[in-house]
Amino acid sequence: MGIFVLLPLVLPLTAWPIARLAEQRLHPRTATVLLTGVSTVLALCSTVCLALLVVVGTAQLPGNPLPDGWSDPEVRESVPRHEVAGKAAIPALLAVLATCGRALLRHHRIRRRAHAALRGLPLTQVAVLPDATPYAYALPGGPLDRIVVSTAMLGCLAPRKRRALFAHERAHLAARHHRHLLLVQLAACANPFLRPLRSAVAYTAERWADEEAAQAVGSRKDAARAIGTAALVSRATPAPTLAALAAPGPLPRRVAALLAPAPSLRAWPSVFTTVGLALRTAATGAVLSAMFSANSAVTLLLLLRAATPL
Repeated sequence: MGIFVLLPLVLPLTAWPIARLAEQRLHPRTATVLLTGVSTVLALCSTVCLALLVVVGTAQLPGNPLPDGWSDPEVRESVPRHEVAGKAAIPALLAVLATCGRALLRHHRIRRRAHAALRGLPLTQVAVLPDATPYAYALPGGPLDRIVVSTAMLGCLAPRKRRALFAHERAHLAARHHRHLLLVQLAACANPFLRPLRSAVAYTAERWADEEAAQAVGSRKDAARAIGTAALVSRATPAPTLAALAAPGPLPRRVAALLAPAPSLRAWPSVFTTVGLALRTAATGAVLSAMFSANSAVTLLLLLRAATPL
């Protein structure tokens, strides 16, 4: 495997330039889908390589249940500095599994509690809760995807702003933004180098819904006013994987984007632009990461089969 087994652990750094440029130069829909895909691939590849290092590391431990041949010198020498890298990968992989598991459990627990709070209400897409705290967010799953909004939030918004609010949340549900947010959340748990992509997707998903809301109400200014008002009075969503009008994402940038002309939907920017170069750098990093992790997995599999007596 050589050094190739370690490269997928650091190749997520190649996606940092596009994480920032995608927010500014790409259509929010394109940016969200692109960054989610890149972060998912890079996280999977780095986790696979970490697991391969763990196999070599655990085979060195006394009393392990693995076949004795797995600790042969040929297997150990397939990893550079195996005595350090192999054993260091064990707690690292355990930390990845623990953080990803905790994020998944928190996501499902909060969604379950949110659905439980709606029991007894009419089964409609908009669930209005009598609450003095202003909030509104999209709640997927259950018998029906729903928009949860408090009476306090409705009282803070004029009718045109309410239309923008509901259009924004419907866009979140229709595009399944919670899946994008959950995937990048898990990717950031698997590899801390992917945290900039998680923040970028949290912003671009909101911008995507902003554009859909502006188109639905027919006024970019009304959508911008609704975002500003909701952000000033509302609290955060129960979980970062539940999208909402007022969070997350830098509010001034979102409002400024809505007050500017609508972005054009371009599938693939020119390679001669900064964003085009950053995009291809991230794509190259993802492809190389997939190639290196696949090569390392096949190599280790062949070594283990050769070292294991029949």
